[in-house]
Amino acid sequence: MDKLNRKKDALDYHSQGRPGKIQVVPTKPTNSQRDLTLAYSPGVAEPCLKIAENTEDVYKYTAKGNLVAVISNGTAVLGLGNIGPEAGKPVMEGKGLLFKIFADIDVFDLELNTTDVDEFVTIVKALEPTFGGINLEDIKSPECFEIERRLKEEMKIPVMHDDQHGTAIISAAALLNACELQKKKLDKVKIVVNGAGAAAISCSRLYVSLGARRENIVMIDRTGVIRRDRGSLNSLKSEFATDRNIYTLEDAMKDADVFIGLSAADILSPEVLKTMAKNPIVFAMANPNPEIAYELAIAARKDVIMATGRSDYPNQVNNVLGFPYIFRGAMDVRATTINEEMKIAAVKAIADMAKKPVPDAVTLAYNLQNLSFGKDYIIPKPMDPRLITSVSSAVARAAMESGVARAAITDWDAYTEELGRRLGGEDTLLRTLSNRAKSNPKRVVFAEADHHKILKAVQIVKEEGIAIPVLLGNKAKIRQILDEYCLDLGSVEIVDPLEETELLERYANYLYEKRQRKGITLFQARKMVKDRNYFGACMVEFGEADALISGLTKDYGSTVRPALQIIGTEPGVSKVAGMYMMLTKKGPVFFGDTTVNKNPTVDELVNITALIDHSVRKFNISPRIALLSYSNFGSTGGEVPEKTREAVRILHEKHPGIAVDGEMQANFAINECLLKDNFPFSKLSGAPANTLVFPNLESGNIAYKLLQELGDAEAVGPILLGLNKPVHVLQIGSSVREIIHMVTIAVVDVQTKQEEASEMLEKKGTFGLVLN
Repeated sequence: MDKLNRKKDALDYHSQGRPGKIQVVPTKPTNSQRDLTLAYSPGVAEPCLKIAENTEDVYKYTAKGNLVAVISNGTAVLGLGNIGPEAGKPVMEGKGLLFKIFADIDVFDLELNTTDVDEFVTIVKALEPTFGGINLEDIKSPECFEIERRLKEEMKIPVMHDDQHGTAIISAAALLNACELQKKKLDKVKIVVNGAGAAAISCSRLYVSLGARRENIVMIDRTGVIRRDRGSLNSLKSEFATDRNIYTLEDAMKDADVFIGLSAADILSPEVLKTMAKNPIVFAMANPNPEIAYELAIAARKDVIMATGRSDYPNQVNNVLGFPYIFRGAMDVRATTINEEMKIAAVKAIADMAKKPVPDAVTLAYNLQNLSFGKDYIIPKPMDPRLITSVSSAVARAAMESGVARAAITDWDAYTEELGRRLGGEDTLLRTLSNRAKSNPKRVVFAEADHHKILKAVQIVKEEGIAIPVLLGNKAKIRQILDEYCLDLGSVEIVDPLEETELLERYANYLYEKRQRKGITLFQARKMVKDRNYFGACMVEFGEADALISGLTKDYGSTVRPALQIIGTEPGVSKVAGMYMMLTKKGPVFFGDTTVNKNPTVDELVNITALIDHSVRKFNISPRIALLSYSNFGSTGGEVPEKTREAVRILHEKHPGIAVDGEMQANFAINECLLKDNFPFSKLSGAPANTLVFPNLESGNIAYKLLQELGDAEAVGPILLGLNKPVHVLQIGSSVREIIHMVTIAVVDVQTKQEEASEMLEKKGTFGLVLN
């Protein structure tokens, strides 16, 4: 059932809403008749005439310079084989999506209904006026070699078959670093390549370009070692045929230094691995299961450096480290090809990056305390934001130096800044948080487990390893819903509060002791803790769960009140607040308070701002906070501007470390040019605010809902701030996706609070030692 659910999820993902994964979005205004006359007839004639005079102006007046074609004929789609062009289209759309989110490159996917090499080449050649680059994908071997060779010779734009060169470039970067760590020389190592397809041939060729000796490479296909005396060898395999007296994988592996797996799962045994030379290097890159399991390899050889194609082990060889940035750099200098120099530049840039200090954003994404060059970190992580600047720049520079660039970059600092701005961050932050949650999942209790949306979200967070779910509710009813919606949660813990007599009494006594002087009798407490919001809050308070998720079917107050009464606020926090993370095309913007405090006083506004500042920093983002009003720096009087103005004064005086200013109107807060031109004295001048604090609940609530519905922004929240332990409240009617986001936030919240508590204990211990 679990497998069936995943299949249904994949089909629903692709079919619901607008079918597919990509769309075309205008980049110019189209709201008025004048806009349309400029976009099309008669205004469009002017750029047409300019391009007719000089064809290079096509890069100035059209999208060609940022447009890649992902082209396939569906003859070798993933591990599915020759399934045809239509069946391969979801993969090509997915490739286009990766181009966009990692390098801001636009893509049209083209699926060609031909297996004839000549016809394929003719069609693609004819597309050169339209595209700035060609990414060939999922074309079977050996035709893929001939197609790429001819297109590279006959076209004057970058062409690359990523199935060949992507794996080659990333694995080559990993190999350089692994050899350095294992104190081996590339020109001396003995390499066994298990597999003889497009990726294997290209990997071997690139290794030779980098210094490996062809005679030290042994290639193995389904028949065995590729030997020169084998009959009917094609020209590709004959490149790496050997005369050595070896016939099997077992023969080849004796005293070998490097194993490159591009074949099938579980073909390399621990016994054979043990026959390799001292300090072996094993890249088992078959997907989804490697040629030897990671655990088996490191158990068999303590001295091994291991890489796989999987994200759940160290050293993932992932093509996304390369192809988006290779095309980005090549297209930014209008390269006529992707040559060997550019590929080697990408290899070295990726390899060098692993030796540099890792940004906090990366360690945060993977929830690692320390990440540094070593046997478990020989290539960068896919979420590393430096990839676009380092790899793209290296490729662009290599194109210029090798003479294939038609445009020159003269200001490399400005180019680096431009590359950084291309990634708005709206998806990056969520991926970072999701990866962090998966690295150390926590127990999350769901108070409304008798709702199908909750159960659907629970299935996903369990499958993806985001959280360890605990369900509250009537067990029979929950199982009935699971059956009705064909959901399979396996051995997920289900707790019916009404069956937990001992826990109910313990929780009731605790609530009574906390609230007996605030109107709650023991009888009332016993009744209250049967409510799942109270019961769930007690589980968190007593350490039987790490976080609580609720609010899908109840109003905000009914969910927050039990948490406040049971758990209470953090030390030093007088009032909780609510914050939304708005994911916009320009990056995340945080809104607060949007859910709790109706009309905060000056002091409350100061405290809310300090609380939001602390919370935003947990996402590894430096908050730039604007306190909003209908006035700009005293331009208008009134209760709201004066309250906001005074709050800013106090913040500047008592919290000088917070980057905050106001009062100001929202357009000035988010438009850096507008703010700088009119109020250059502002502490926020020079960059837009990324955190907006509203003067009252009414304005904050209206703002986030309007932006969510009209502004093409995704709202993640409400994120409840200031509680002593994590409780997060869903919007009534939240989608499954929104519930998953909140569970992710809750898990990261737990991780952060635990880390802060650990740091406090360490500081106390150090202070105690000093006193002693």
